[in-house]
Amino acid sequence: MIGRNGIRIIYGDEPGQMVKELLEAIKPEAEIKKDTLIGIKPNLVVAKPSDSGATTSPEIVAGIIEYLKSRGRSNIVIMEGSWVGDRTSEAFRVCGYEDLSREYCVPLIDLQKDRSRTYETDGMRINVCDHVLKVGYLINVPVMKGHCQTKLTCALKNMKGCIPDSEKRRFHTMGLHKPIAYLNKIIKQDLIIVDGMNGDLNFEEGGNPVRMNRIFAGKDPVLTDAYAAYLMGFSVDEIPYIGIAERIGVGTADLENADIVELNSDTLNRETGTAGSNRINVSRGTTPDIMQGSMPSGRVRQLAAHIVEDCACSACYGSLIHALERLREKDMLNRLEEKLYIGQGFRGKRLDATGIGSCTSGFDRCIMGCPPKARDIVEYLERMIHKRS
Repeated sequence: MIGRNGIRIIYGDEPGQMVKELLEAIKPEAEIKKDTLIGIKPNLVVAKPSDSGATTSPEIVAGIIEYLKSRGRSNIVIMEGSWVGDRTSEAFRVCGYEDLSREYCVPLIDLQKDRSRTYETDGMRINVCDHVLKVGYLINVPVMKGHCQTKLTCALKNMKGCIPDSEKRRFHTMGLHKPIAYLNKIIKQDLIIVDGMNGDLNFEEGGNPVRMNRIFAGKDPVLTDAYAAYLMGFSVDEIPYIGIAERIGVGTADLENADIVELNSDTLNRETGTAGSNRINVSRGTTPDIMQGSMPSGRVRQLAAHIVEDCACSACYGSLIHALERLREKDMLNRLEEKLYIGQGFRGKRLDATGIGSCTSGFDRCIMGCPPKARDIVEYLERMIHKRS
């Protein structure tokens, strides 16, 4: 089981199996009655396959369904409402969910065609699709990725797919952050399973995917998003809707007191036989296949010009790519005067250089972690740049 202050993380390159192992550790069936209607809400904002970095992998959703059915929880629906301008039915087809629905006999609910009603919370009125509030147990399966307006989209913002198109337009006139936070007072998420396999660097529609090979889960959407922000190199203060949601009682962004456990280690340790879980404290990897099956995007290739890598693991390399993008956004990347070294090939070597990850612990300067978190990399490099200015 996992409490409201818990986050569980698993690394690997087989998302269907990974999510089943993650659920085995969490055991959500303990709080789901056998006849409960379970709603699964992926992110299918646009009709693009998951390797674009835009949408939830159908392998993860298939793994969730397989796990639940093996525990006798078979009353399942998949719900989504794509963004204005795209048809959910097309996203279901292109993203592989029509095939998934047929294989597992799980209905697809197109929320763009659903009826809705207005709810009020703390003086804010929000129109919500009917099917969303009919489910007895809601599993949110967002993609951890960048967003052109809110910087991050993950658990809290994924609920925007549960409102009618007209309400989505209104959210944008309201600046997005406040209505996203208040929407999550109306829609209660019971479990969040984050697709952190291949999310986009900075755009919700995909095109700059960064392979990070992780899935993580929690029960508090505020805490989950705070952790996602940390992984992508942001401070919580840079994502206003997280702070608003915390202030109005949706959850907590207190990562220092969170119960965060890695169920395994990144590919490096799995290859050397290290087993078991690893409790981590937030306060304190051949060339990785960033976009499996195709070349990395132009932006990712530009950022990679600042890196010297030797057999880096995807999660470690992905953290560094996100950190470099954060520096670029702050106009600091052009002030980075040296290349950054990363990868298993540097293990045991000594070098007067800056290394990323535990494999470079012999370097004169090293940001430890397996994998290190993007926020830690950003803060270290900012200090280094300011010191040399």
